[in-house]
Formats: sequence, structure tokens, C-alpha cells
Amino acid sequence: MTERNRYFKNSLPDYTGGEVTIDREEWKKYILDNAYNCDKKQPANSWKNVDGGLYVGSAGIAYMFYHLARSSVFEKEKPQLLAKGLDVIKQCEAMQLKSRSRDPADKVAFLLGEAGISAVSAALHYANGDNSGAEERLSAYASAAALCSQSKSGVIWDELFVGRAGYICGALWLKSIFNRDVVPFDVIDKICKTILESGRNHKANFSMNVPLIYPYYDTYYLGAAHGISSILQMILSAPTFMQNLDPVENKEIFAAVDFVLSLQYPSGNFPCAADDRGESNLVHWCHGAPGVVYLMAKAYLQTQSKKYLDSCLQCGEITWRKGLLKKGPGICHGVAGSGYVFLLLYRLTKDTKHLHRANEFAKFLKAPEFTKARVPDCPYSLYEGTAGTICFLVDLLNPSTAAFPFMDVFS
Repeated sequence: MTERNRYFKNSLPDYTGGEVTIDREEWKKYILDNAYNCDKKQPANSWKNVDGGLYVGSAGIAYMFYHLARSSVFEKEKPQLLAKGLDVIKQCEAMQLKSRSRDPADKVAFLLGEAGISAVSAALHYANGDNSGAEERLSAYASAAALCSQSKSGVIWDELFVGRAGYICGALWLKSIFNRDVVPFDVIDKICKTILESGRNHKANFSMNVPLIYPYYDTYYLGAAHGISSILQMILSAPTFMQNLDPVENKEIFAAVDFVLSLQYPSGNFPCAADDRGESNLVHWCHGAPGVVYLMAKAYLQTQSKKYLDSCLQCGEITWRKGLLKKGPGICHGVAGSGYVFLLLYRLTKDTKHLHRANEFAKFLKAPEFTKARVPDCPYSLYEGTAGTICFLVDLLNPSTAAFPFMDVFS
């Protein structure tokens, strides 16, 4: 596919100063109208609709209802939203029980497996007043940690969707919800140690000079979906691990971050894989600047080093130019995922320009031109479709606390 067929030409007006006006009432109606339609169009009554976990399964729709309920904009609708989310996630759990994978690795998979469903279910049970139901699911989540600490190659991947990074991501998200260590901090630290050991072991098979590197099915991905950027982001996000690092490990981790930084093109984008040659035309959360930006933002918040902030701003520029994606509205490889970059930069810099750009991308979702976008495989799901788009729009109404699902770099 040629580059020009991947995105709509951006003819949107850029920021020229002044306040940004977001039509809260119009977006609120739009959000509620489309939220319930997601459940209607992708009900959790078949394995086909549930398979895919939080990523493209019905569990992601349950998370969407939870996310809406946590917004002050929907305070009046909160009971109904929480009840609907709980109903959906219970159906997901029942369907998963019937079709449970025999692969033990599925228990640690956050975006594509049991761990993610357990995490969102715990949050929804808790929000609906069922503390015992929440605790049962938190115990299930915590019990999978032992698998992540196994260092044997090939048992558990290191990446975000099904591996150790994703498990840490979920544990940190649960900590933010329950305000306690659902997975004990020393266990998280042990998993981080295992990830470092894995990265050192793999570098022997990699042609470039980097202290840590991670393959996924023989490809050294760079982006957020399966690559080193989200793996490093989760390590940087583990508070006690980073606090107790020895100088050698600290140098090793930031050398790996700087390796990723060194691969940023002058355009602001990143390659799909660490050993790619030639510029990639994928400007997506999964592969490209809209996903790597979260690693650079976390590195900046931890070090206050200008080079990481400059990288984030470059990510924003390429996203503004090429982020009106034709793949659809979603957060993985769609317009909402691009919009989240601007919400991140707004929180990071307090520059109103980025809020303006997020608002313009949101409005483009209702533009006649966008009707020509392709329909995703899972058009109502969290990462590919409408459910994720709704999360972005909810966050647009609360930009001071906006965060890509499960990946708040400010927490």
C-alpha cells in the first residue's frame, strides 16, 4: 500500500492562538449514542466476539463503559454505565470459562488474554460495590505473576500484548484503581529483572550495538504493540524497581531508550523494526511515532532531559501531518490513536496548540470525508473501533487527566 493511501491529507486548520472550544454537550450525546451501540453490535454472547480480550474482544467494550463511568461528565449516567460494563464483563468471563485456553501463557496475557479480562472485571465489580467479587479476580491476576518470573526462553514473551510488559501494565493500572499493590512490588521488580535478563540474552543474536533487545516471532519490533518501546516504558513505570536500580542497570536501560531515540527519522517517525532500513510509512500507535511517544514521554518525566521532550514534539508533528488514518477510528491504527498523542502532549507541555489539534482530529471523525475510511475487522472494539474512539472523546472532555487506555505515563 502506498503512503498516500494510508492517511487523508490534513487540511484542518492549525492553532493560531486563543482558547479552544470543545462542544461538550454535542460530544456527550454522541458518546452515549455510540457507546451502547458497541455492545449491541458486538454482544458478549459468542466466543467470536469475546476472543481477542481487551484488544478486540467484548472485554474492551466493558472497559469503555467503566471509563465513561469514571468521568465527571457522565456522573448522572454512572450507575447505568457501571451496571452495563459489569454485565458485559461477566458474559466475557462465562464465555472464556467455556473456551479457556490450555496454554498457561494466556493467564498472563493482558491485552489478549485472561489477565486483562480479570483486571477489568475486578475494577467493575469493585465500582459496583462487590468487594468480594473484586478480590477474587485480583487474586486470579496476582497468581499469574509466577509465570512471568520464569526466565526460560519461549515460555513467556516480553512484549505488551501477551507478555511480561503487558502483565506489568495491568498490575500498575490495578494499583492506580485500588490504591494498593495488587501484585507485590517485589514481584514486579523480579519480573523487571527477568525482562532485563531476557533483553541481554537476545542481544547476542542482534546485529546492532544495543544493551537490550527483544524479538517477537523473530522480528525486533520497535513500536508499542509488540516492541521494545512499550517494554522499556513498563520498566520505567515500575516505581520501586527504578528507585532501587544499581548504576549499571540504570545505564543499561537508558542506553536502550537512547538506542530507540537514535532511530527516529528526521520526519519524526520511527521504523517498525529496530533493524529496518528505509523510512516506514506507518504512523500508528502499534507501529510508529504515535506509540513510541509514550516511552519518550516517560523518559522525559523521569529525567527532565530535553532530548526526550524534543522527540515527543517531533512525534506530534508527524502525527499532525499523517495521522488522519484511513484504517478507521480506533486507537491502535486509527484517528483516535493519533488524537491521543495530542492529549499526551497537552498534559506534558500545557501548550494549547496540542489540545486544538486533538479537538480537530475529533471533529474529523464526523466529517463527510471520513466516511471513506475503511471499516476495521472489529469495528466496535476498544483498539480497532468505536469503543476506543469513545474513550478518546471522553478524555477530550477531561484533557487534564487524559491518558491512552491502561498507559498513563503520569501515574
